[in-house]
Amino acid sequence: MAMTDTTRPTATAGMPFPAVLVANRGEIACRVIRTLNRLGIRSIAVFSDADRDAPHVRLADSAVRIGPAPARDSYLSVEAIVDAARRSGAAAVHPGYGFLSENAALAEACEAAGIAFVGPGVRALEVMGDKISAKNEVARADVPTIPGIAEPGLTDDELIAAAESVGYPVLVKPSAGGGGKGMQAVHDPAALPEALRAARRVAASAFGDDTLFLERLVSSPRHIEVQVLADRHGAVVHLGERECSLQRRHQKVVEEAPSPLLDAETRARIGEAACRVAAGVGYVGAGTVEFLVSAERPGEFFFMEMNTRLQVEHPVTELVTGVDLVEWQLRVAAGEPLGFEQEDVRLAGHAVEARVYAENPEREFLPGDGTVIALREPAGEGVRIDSGLAAGTRVVTDYDPMLAKVIAWAPNRAGALARLDRALADTAVLGVVTNVAWLRRLLGDDEVRAGSMDTTLIDRRFSEQSPVPASTAELVAAALLAHRAREASTPPGVGALWGAPSGWRLESPRAVRYDLHGATVDVLDDRVTVRGADGEVTEHVARIAVHTGAAGEPESVVLELDGVVTRFDAARDGAIVWLAAAGRSRPLRLRTPAERVAAALAARERGAATAHPEVRSPMPGTVVAVPVASGATVAAGDTVAVVEAMKMEHRLVAPIAGTVTVSVVPGDLVKLDQLVAVVDVAPTPADAETAETAETAETAESDPPTPAGAPEPTRSATSSRGEPAAAGIVTTTDRNLP
Repeated sequence: MAMTDTTRPTATAGMPFPAVLVANRGEIACRVIRTLNRLGIRSIAVFSDADRDAPHVRLADSAVRIGPAPARDSYLSVEAIVDAARRSGAAAVHPGYGFLSENAALAEACEAAGIAFVGPGVRALEVMGDKISAKNEVARADVPTIPGIAEPGLTDDELIAAAESVGYPVLVKPSAGGGGKGMQAVHDPAALPEALRAARRVAASAFGDDTLFLERLVSSPRHIEVQVLADRHGAVVHLGERECSLQRRHQKVVEEAPSPLLDAETRARIGEAACRVAAGVGYVGAGTVEFLVSAERPGEFFFMEMNTRLQVEHPVTELVTGVDLVEWQLRVAAGEPLGFEQEDVRLAGHAVEARVYAENPEREFLPGDGTVIALREPAGEGVRIDSGLAAGTRVVTDYDPMLAKVIAWAPNRAGALARLDRALADTAVLGVVTNVAWLRRLLGDDEVRAGSMDTTLIDRRFSEQSPVPASTAELVAAALLAHRAREASTPPGVGALWGAPSGWRLESPRAVRYDLHGATVDVLDDRVTVRGADGEVTEHVARIAVHTGAAGEPESVVLELDGVVTRFDAARDGAIVWLAAAGRSRPLRLRTPAERVAAALAARERGAATAHPEVRSPMPGTVVAVPVASGATVAAGDTVAVVEAMKMEHRLVAPIAGTVTVSVVPGDLVKLDQLVAVVDVAPTPADAETAETAETAETAESDPPTPAGAPEPTRSATSSRGEPAAAGIVTTTDRNLP
C-alpha cells in the first residue's frame, strides 16, 4: 500500500529465529505474537498469576509463568524473563513496550545467556534511557534541545533554585522511563516542591530511579515523533513522522501519520535529524525520536527524548508505509540488512489511532477494573484492531489501563477520521467502563478535525466531563430486559400467579416497578412509565426484541420506543444490566426495595451535612501514602491518602473539616468506593432537625406485607452501613400486590 517491493522480505527469506519469547502482556503481546505466527516462528508467552487466562497466553504456542501479579515480581524481573527464555528454548526475547523494553540489564542478561535481544545495543539503551545523558548526546549531533537544566543527582533544593533561571512555567521530568509518567507541569513557584515530591514518588515506583530534571514549558506545543529503523550494517532510515499532540496528563490518546502540521521540507529536515540521533549512538532496530514543535513556528523543532523500543502508536506508521515493524525488528536482530534506502520509503494515505482505556471520563478519568462479560470489536475496510481483550478477560489495576487500539486508514485525513469514528461507534466492551464515547467526542472537535490541536487541547477543553445521565431509551431497555429475565425465571405451579411480573390483580392490573438508582420504570404490558432522577414523569409505548449473539458476543437488543427504534448491545452481570450504543457502554444497576430502605437510613444518619464525612476510594488501587494520622484535625481539601492504580496517583481529600479516622495504611489494596477514612464533625441544630424528620418518614420505603399463600419476597442482605452484601438481579413479588 505504501512502499516499493524492495522494502518487503522476499519469499525466500527464512525465519529470523525458530522461537521467540514475548516478554510482555496485553495488546502488544498479542500483536507481536500475531507476526510471529505469520512468519512461522514458535511464539512463547509469559504471564503473571493475574494473567493466567489472558488472551495473549491463549494466542501463543506455549506460555511460561513468571511470578505473582505485581509487575516487579514478574514482568519487571530480568531473572524471571531470562529463566523463562532458557526453559522454553527461546532463541530471542521481544520486550514489546513498557516493562523491560528499555532496560539495559535485560539486554545484557540475554547476551550473557546466548539469547538475542530484539532491540538496540546496551550503549543506546543506557544513553537514551537517561534523558539527561540523551540531551547531552544529541546536542553533539547538532540537534536542538529544549532549554532547561539536566544534570544527574540534582536535589529538590537545587531544582527549585534552578527553576528561576530556566523560567516559569517549567516541566518536571523523570530522567528514567517514558510515557509521560511522573511529569509535572508547574506554573507557580509555590507548587514546585509538591510537584517534585510527586514526580520522585512516581518515578521511583515506575522506573526504580527518582532522578529528575527541568525543562521550560513550550507554549502551544505539538508533539511530533519520527520512526527510525536501523540495521547492524550501518543503514539508518526514517519512516516518516507521527503527530501525537492529543494527550491527557502527558499520556498520548490519539496519534496519526503523517502530521497535518509539517510541510515536505520540514518533514525531510526532522527525519534527517532523527537519523543523526540514532546513528550517533549506534542504534539498531526500531526506535522513535520525539520532538517538540511550536504550533506558532512549525519550522522549529526541539529534541525531547528517544524511545528505544516499539511505540504504542506504531500501527499508524505501518498503515501508511506498508512495513511490519515487528517483522523488521526480528530480522534486524537476526543480523539481516534492511535492503532498502531512504528514497524507497513512500507514505500513502493517512492513518489515525485511538487508545481504548479502562477509565471513566465522568469520574475524572479514574481507572477501573472488572471482567469483560461480552465484547464486540469493529471491522471493515481500512479498520485495524490491536487488542488484548476477549470475553472473560479480567482487567486488573496492577497494569496500565490501555485495553486496545482502534486504527483507521483512508486515502486522506478526513476519510481516516470518519472511518475511525465509525469504528469506535461499533465498539462495545461490556463489563468494564471505557473512554470510547469520550474519544468520539474528542475526534469530532473542530480544532482536531482542522488539524490545529496542541498538547494542551485536552487538558484545556476535554479534561472535565459532567456525568451523562441515562437516556429514557436506556432506562426502558434495561427495565424491559430485567422484566424478560423475570418472566423467564418464574417457576410453573401455584406460585406462578404471584411470582410472574404480569401486574395481575383481583380488580385492576398494577405495573411492575424497576428501580435504576434515581429513576424508576413501571412496566405493564407494552406501556411503561418513567420517573427520572429529576422527578419528571413520562408515559411511553415500548416493545423489545432480543437476538442472542455468538459465544462471547453481546445480545443484540432492538427497542421500539414510541415508534422510534434504537439498537443496543447488551449483557447482564448479576444486578447490573450493561448496555452499549454509539461507543458508550453503560452499567445500569437494578436496586431492590431493601436497598432503597438502606439508602434512606444512610441519608438519615448523614443528616444535613453539606458533604458526606466518608472518604472512599474513587478507583481500585494501592495506597501509596497516608499523610495524616487518625485523630488529627484536617481542613476541607486536606489530603488524607494517596491511591495509585495503573501507574496514576490520585489524592483523596477531606470533604469537610473535622477529626479524621483513617482505616488504611500504605501498601493496602483498596476496591472501588472502599472506605478509606471518616471525618467526624460536631452535629449542628440543623442536622438534628433533619434526622428527626427522616425518623418520621422512614417507613415510607418499607416493603408491604406478603399475603397469605404467596411466596416470600427475595431480599438482598445488607451490611450495617446499608450497603448490599451481594449483587444479583433481585425481584420481589410485592410489586404485584394491591
